[in-house]
Amino acid sequence: MTRLTVQEKNGKIYCPLKDEWHVSKPEEKVRQAWVCKLVNEYGYSLDQMGQEISVTNSKKSTGEARGDGNARADLVVWKSKEDKLANKHAFIVVELKSENVRVRVEDYYQGYNYASWAGASFFVTSNEKETKFFNVDPEYLPKKLEEIIGIPTAEEALSDKKVSEILNKTKTFTREEFTKTLKSCHNIIRNNDKLSPEAAFDEISKILFMKIREERKNQGAKVFTKAEYTNGKKLYEENIRPNLSGDDKNLEYMQFLFRSTKEEFKDDRLFEQNEVIKIRENSFEQILEKLENYNLSDTQDDVKGIAFEQFLGTTFRGELGQFFTPRTIVDFMVSILDPQEGEVICDPTCGSGGFLIKAFEYVREKIERDIKDIKSGLRKQLEGKDYESKSEAEQLEINKHIDEMQQIINKELDTQQAGDKDKKIPESRMYSLSHNCIYGTDANPRMARTSKMNMIMHGDGHGGVHHHDGLLNVNGIFEERFDVILTNPPFGARVDKSLKISETDRFTDEKLIAKYTKRYGVEYTKALKQVNDNIGNSILDLYDTGKMSGLTEVLFMERCLRLLKKGGRMGMVLPEGVLNTSNLAKVREYFEGRAKIILICSIPQDVFIAAGATVKPSLVFFKRFTEEEERKYADCVAMAQNEKRAEKQDKIDELNAEKEKLLDSKKREDKARIKEINKMLDTIEQQIIEEAKPRIKELFDYEIPIAMVNDAGITATGAATENKELKQLVKEFNAYNDKVKLWQHHDYSVLYEYNVGTDGSIVRTFNKDEEVLSW
Repeated sequence: MTRLTVQEKNGKIYCPLKDEWHVSKPEEKVRQAWVCKLVNEYGYSLDQMGQEISVTNSKKSTGEARGDGNARADLVVWKSKEDKLANKHAFIVVELKSENVRVRVEDYYQGYNYASWAGASFFVTSNEKETKFFNVDPEYLPKKLEEIIGIPTAEEALSDKKVSEILNKTKTFTREEFTKTLKSCHNIIRNNDKLSPEAAFDEISKILFMKIREERKNQGAKVFTKAEYTNGKKLYEENIRPNLSGDDKNLEYMQFLFRSTKEEFKDDRLFEQNEVIKIRENSFEQILEKLENYNLSDTQDDVKGIAFEQFLGTTFRGELGQFFTPRTIVDFMVSILDPQEGEVICDPTCGSGGFLIKAFEYVREKIERDIKDIKSGLRKQLEGKDYESKSEAEQLEINKHIDEMQQIINKELDTQQAGDKDKKIPESRMYSLSHNCIYGTDANPRMARTSKMNMIMHGDGHGGVHHHDGLLNVNGIFEERFDVILTNPPFGARVDKSLKISETDRFTDEKLIAKYTKRYGVEYTKALKQVNDNIGNSILDLYDTGKMSGLTEVLFMERCLRLLKKGGRMGMVLPEGVLNTSNLAKVREYFEGRAKIILICSIPQDVFIAAGATVKPSLVFFKRFTEEEERKYADCVAMAQNEKRAEKQDKIDELNAEKEKLLDSKKREDKARIKEINKMLDTIEQQIIEEAKPRIKELFDYEIPIAMVNDAGITATGAATENKELKQLVKEFNAYNDKVKLWQHHDYSVLYEYNVGTDGSIVRTFNKDEEVLSW
């Protein structure tokens, strides 16, 4: 039987169910891909299917459709050609979104309503990345959708028993199930290959990347199964391997697939060039069997992302001794700093990527809410005030424009929409977030790779994460670049004076240097000098506080402060009281002269015991001085020191007068006296500086909110609690911030405007002065 394929030419796509060529829009591409899938994979014929079929709401529900009878299902499948011709109840209803659009809960309900009105037994919703299957109970519209494992094939559709079995086979891909599966894969490697926990985790990461690549390549179909691997291996041995040369002739199929995966992700630098799969083939096949029921490309980001985090938490905390910031703390800290669209965010000690992932999701939610409001507003513009009084033909034409508008605006949510500035096509807002706003480093290569995988599992944003020393510049991570920094730096350890910047720290990739120089300009060239001009010097010498302390937390506090733009804000997990100890007094003064402390939150040590920590931490939030605050602080310092200098001026004048008389003398005792006077003047100057410090605090006075939380959402055993206190503290802090205006948001979402052009096109205006036409 000939496979049905999607046909495209001259910007149009063939729709076999209508025997028409339509404009090749993103949603149409997804729709025709699904027509092919229903034919090729499920065995349905074109004559038992329909496209854009009108479904009516016999129950007169609350009106998801625009006017009675205007609701149209993307694809409808009947049990047979005869059922379709007889206008009997549908069997399957498929609702589709373009690939870049996340399917929201309300979309599920709307499509489910369509399926119910059509009398269908099954409802499918897909955007190619995510696919969900539901059974349909025609007796009621549900408060909770019941997801199932799939839909019947054309052959199974003819068996009432088979249909009943599938309808009742509820899907069980939960976070808990996926977490258990990952643990099971981990145990296979530990038992079969005798690898350490760390090494076993690395092998699972490789296989997950391989699986994601295969799924992307096959557009969400069920791939990377053991059976598929066996068939692929046979073809490889017969047709590909014999044509390889040199050492490649010895390349096993498993290694061949992994090499292709390394090539796919080469720009992300996930793996070393000579990296290979380090487990036996039978272990590899057992893991494929464990994972083959999951489609990571079709699964919601929050399900697979949180499952992966849970697996990380138990594996690394229990077996590897790595430190992770509990999710309740991450959520709280991100909410306090409230990152906005367009702001650049960094974690220079990112670990598994928890802060970066939450910040990414937090801003993504803002964009998605804004896009939803924009589509609603544009729809009203297109409908006009007299929509209901228009003829059906006029309404259909308006609906066509509304669908086109939604396709245009939905591109803002595409993380792959890079745009073309030469043609005045802008980057999508989600692409900008994913590619321009998220940065992180970790000195541990395993952690850097884990962070990248974790971010992919949560929906992307991984490209700015690097394996690199967080105290040194790399890519876009350099001074005065960031609006928001969130981090849990290593603390309790010391950087030794003997730790030098070496040639291995020098960045030498000329291709990437050229790319980053083009992207960041002269600032990147300056950033490279931090390493290139200091080869052989101690890392401590790069930092002012390095002369005061070698504690890692102190150095990272200064590093983060330097990374921030003026007025930027940061939240850090720090040992409690780190800025109050007498031996770090100079360190506190250093930071007091450069940033405001905007909140200190003391939390129970229990929160971090579950993550393996032994030091009681606090959450400390800073805001780097704005230029105005820098001037004000400098004025306060000058005023306070002048006041103290005035108190000692008589003594200063007396000593200076005596020194003046002795300057021309050549007597040994007079020269000795001059040295003594200079020393006395230096001592007085130091006294002035010290005695002025309390007065500076009086002059540059501001409130420092301090909170003590007893329930931070997690117990010493890792169990979740109600977490009411942190949530309440966020509300209280937001109210306080609204009152005192700790910082001014540069909310990029309010800079975007969308309007319907005179020719019906969608016009996007950015920042009030740059107009860019729709894609």
